[in-house]
Amino acid sequence: MLKYLLFLLGLCHLAVAQQLRGRVTEESTDVPVVGAAVSLGDGQLITTNEAGFFVFRKPPQAPFELKVSAIGYTALTLKIQPGDGDKILKISITRGEVRLQEVEVRTDRPARQQLVSAIDVSLRPLQNAQEILRMVPGLFIGQHAGGGKAEQIFLRGFDLDHGTDIRITADGLPVNMVSHAHGQGYADLHFLIPELIEKVAFGKGPYEADKGNFTTAGWVNFHTRDVLDRNFIKAEAGQFNTWRGVGAVNLLSARQARQSAYVAAEYNYSDSFFDAPQHFKRLNALGKYRLALSDRTTLTLAVSAFRSRWNHSGQIPDRAVREGLISHFGAIDATEGGLTGRHNASLTLLNQARGGGLWQQQLFVSQYYFDLFSNFTFFLNDPLHGDQIRQRESRLLWGYNGSYTHTGTLAGHRLTATAGVQYRNDHTTGSELAHTYNRYTLLQRMQYGDIGEGNLGLYADADLLAGRRWSLNAGLRYDYFHNRYLNRLEATSQQAAAGIVSPKINLYFTASPRLRLALRLGRGFHSNDTRVVVPQQGRDILPAAFGSDLVMDYKLGPRLYLHAAVWYLGLSQEFIYVGDEGVVEPGGRTRREGIDGGLRYQLLPKLFFDTDLTLTRPRATDAETGKDYLPLAPLFTAAGGLSLQPCKGWSGSIRYRWLGDRPANEDYTLTASGYFISDLQANYDLRQVRLGLSINNIFNTLWKETQFATLSRLKNEATPVEEIHFTAGSPFFARFMLTYQW
Repeated sequence: MLKYLLFLLGLCHLAVAQQLRGRVTEESTDVPVVGAAVSLGDGQLITTNEAGFFVFRKPPQAPFELKVSAIGYTALTLKIQPGDGDKILKISITRGEVRLQEVEVRTDRPARQQLVSAIDVSLRPLQNAQEILRMVPGLFIGQHAGGGKAEQIFLRGFDLDHGTDIRITADGLPVNMVSHAHGQGYADLHFLIPELIEKVAFGKGPYEADKGNFTTAGWVNFHTRDVLDRNFIKAEAGQFNTWRGVGAVNLLSARQARQSAYVAAEYNYSDSFFDAPQHFKRLNALGKYRLALSDRTTLTLAVSAFRSRWNHSGQIPDRAVREGLISHFGAIDATEGGLTGRHNASLTLLNQARGGGLWQQQLFVSQYYFDLFSNFTFFLNDPLHGDQIRQRESRLLWGYNGSYTHTGTLAGHRLTATAGVQYRNDHTTGSELAHTYNRYTLLQRMQYGDIGEGNLGLYADADLLAGRRWSLNAGLRYDYFHNRYLNRLEATSQQAAAGIVSPKINLYFTASPRLRLALRLGRGFHSNDTRVVVPQQGRDILPAAFGSDLVMDYKLGPRLYLHAAVWYLGLSQEFIYVGDEGVVEPGGRTRREGIDGGLRYQLLPKLFFDTDLTLTRPRATDAETGKDYLPLAPLFTAAGGLSLQPCKGWSGSIRYRWLGDRPANEDYTLTASGYFISDLQANYDLRQVRLGLSINNIFNTLWKETQFATLSRLKNEATPVEEIHFTAGSPFFARFMLTYQW
């Protein structure tokens, strides 16, 4: 592996001929603009890197024009004279309106381009925590534990549980929790303040070498603002005794001595729409300090804290509602609920070397705790006290992300190569699954112990630009895992280790600035829970996933952009950790194939339409026909809407999401009913004040947000019943917002 890394970097020999170098930043904040398109009059085009830098090896010798553009920014054209390449051009661009006619599909490093997310984030700023993950086309979420627990996620024919097959990061910090008390890959994003999210990058499938564990269905990275462009205070009030306050303030009045700092805080309270009040409370705080050590080097320190406490009504059986025992919003066990918290610190160093290479290094640490009370089967196992369980853990997570990227030439073609190292170490104490009564009485511990898990990842990645039309991206990744478990109930300790190699290759053909085709092939994996793999001495720790995508990006017209993909994903072993029971169910081999389609259309200068559709066929390969359905895997999804950019003070959106019926069990004898829900967001700006109205479920549809096929028994039932258990979705829910900015 090391020889491969050195070989790739060695290929990137920097020519010492005349170059044109520059850096693109946002005018109001001086923050680098990543992924901006920089083009020359002779047709050469390159995108800026993570530090905002670009370099042309062979610029024209005569005076020429240089054009800089990025989605959500005003395009800029500069006159360049021979000899300007002797210095680094400092280019500032300003925020502007989204214009789809300026969007082009590009050949340069297409694997790194984020056209869809850049358009969506610019048009639909995030207003609440539920919208965070819905920014990914085709991704649906469901909440079944009162708003404080991580959402259930659906994507590409997967019921991802809380994150088993999707890698989620925030500012490079891991969100997924390995060997978690409630499920493998548990990803709680509630420590993010939505108003501070500036970028959302995502990908579907296992095709990026720098993405490791959980990258099977896809990956998402959220990036919060490094610099605050203006201070703000926001207050919200809504139905069901819902209150929210959020604010962010610069600590430095201006960018003093090339540094900036801000702090932000958020508080939420809601009783929610269930019959049993949730008494939901969440507190968030974030601080960021950014120091430009030089024109080429930036240091960023971020610290955050999060705490949440809530009650919830849990999942209720259809028969209890049908027989009138409870309402659609009722509860069987009203003592369910939980509390959780997380404290994070991250230090990031970004350095653009004089030789042209880019160094990125990050150290991070998180302290996390989790305590959840649930009851899924009611009186099935314990007719006297009920089946309530407690899942608890305390965790210390720390790690390092480092990479070096170099751009040069190979046989006259531009080659960008990256070598990287990633490491994370998780140590949990008191990981517990217990049988409890009314939260406070411990009846029996079923699992109790300490977990240690280390993951070292090495990767190399190269982008070769062959002419103006062809681009090849190839990568190789190796991951090594070491797992340890101290079983406190049995006073035993076990450990295991395993590794996996994941090759990737992506071929792109750009027929014109309007049309690009891609063939993507890759291998990924998701790890298994430590408490299961150590007794097996490492077997099946890292079941592999094999994916392929045929992708098209097409500008059908100046204001119409289409993205489509035909894809396949196979898993060699789909282990499903059922955190509610503390067991792992081996699912055998599975396969998923489908079609994704997305459209972005600028109807009017200020009015945009978008829609995303998915059709998927998920199956269990080793099961007999008729019993090979994958429970809760989505078969059809659609989402989209209309978005209005600021127009005479008004802005907002009206959106829909449609999840079709899907099997709830392996033979499809039970159906998880689909739903069609519409939401509204309207804003009016008056100088420094913004008034807002947000409405969830504007047509007050009665729907089930999450559903499960569960065997349960109610208090007075003689025999158990297997049927659909559900958590109710939000009824008509209006909130008013007032924001002051300065």
